[in-house]
Amino acid sequence: MQPTMMTYIREEPEALAKILQDYPDNFAALETFARQHPVRRLLVLATGSSLNAALCARYFFEQRFGLLVEIKEPYNFVHYEAIDPHTDMVLIVSQSGKSASTLAAMEKVQAAGLPVFALTSDPDSPIGRRCDHVLDIHTGIEKVGFVTLGFSATVLNLLLVALTLARAQQQIAEREAGEYLEALSLLAAAIPDTITRTEAFFARHMDSLGAGTRFVAIGEGALTGVAKEFETKFTETVRVPSSGFELEAYMHGPYLEANAQHVMFFIEDAPNPRLRALRDYMSPAVNRAFLVTLTGEEKENTLALNCHLPHLLSPLLLIVPMQILAWRTAGAKGIDLSVRIFDDFDRVLKSKI
Repeated sequence: MQPTMMTYIREEPEALAKILQDYPDNFAALETFARQHPVRRLLVLATGSSLNAALCARYFFEQRFGLLVEIKEPYNFVHYEAIDPHTDMVLIVSQSGKSASTLAAMEKVQAAGLPVFALTSDPDSPIGRRCDHVLDIHTGIEKVGFVTLGFSATVLNLLLVALTLARAQQQIAEREAGEYLEALSLLAAAIPDTITRTEAFFARHMDSLGAGTRFVAIGEGALTGVAKEFETKFTETVRVPSSGFELEAYMHGPYLEANAQHVMFFIEDAPNPRLRALRDYMSPAVNRAFLVTLTGEEKENTLALNCHLPHLLSPLLLIVPMQILAWRTAGAKGIDLSVRIFDDFDRVLKSKI
């Protein structure tokens, strides 16, 4: 049977648990490097879902460990931007390892003498072969073009990169590191229940979602990355205008486009008074204003996952409902995602090698 997005979503608990089990061996080269070359400033080069994954993990590096992370789009970086001379390490993130713009960006930093690690699902890809050190995402290449398992695994691996750098540089006690790893293990184990809750939520709201003509997601902090990946997944699969915004950015203009056809998702890990105030304000003006939360408060327009996690880890669980809702909403609109469209795009535009 041909795999679907849901096939890979259901594989996430086992795959993430395996990544957690094996990560010390998989990241041995990174740990050795960090012991010999202190890392304080990290440049991440990524685009698309890989960039969204970096946004999900960024504040774990910065807020917890004080490791400054600069995230850049490869094409603009190559043609218009300078390299920060204080950069200690470059991390290339490319699930396929075939992005032409990302490869060009990698060549630019290598020419400047910077060490490059590449996080990819294909170590034998052009990026995997040409980087200085390859970090395998350990999911393989998904046969469905709309990555789900690969995205979640990328977020987890990025969190583990942060943890590895911190441990190597003695910025975290082993006890606290163990607590983070335990929380991540519990998070992976919570995915099956999250799938069940999301499926029930979709069944309740299938008509509204299937009729939606504009979708908007809003998050804050680390959850901005979840909102941006929502934008990517809904645009790719549901194929109607879809956007993801940081909370305050939405309140500085984009709210003016809201109308009675809009479906909005407000994403939180813990009760967020400002986010909820915005939801309450927008509710009368739009078709639906849904809250997706890690709390246990069950209400008609709330998807409650009832799994309490630290904010900096929460994107890894909160992305799962967004993935499922993209898949289910596309189906409700009668879109057959197994039928490829624009099949010659990469060849004609030369976006991948």
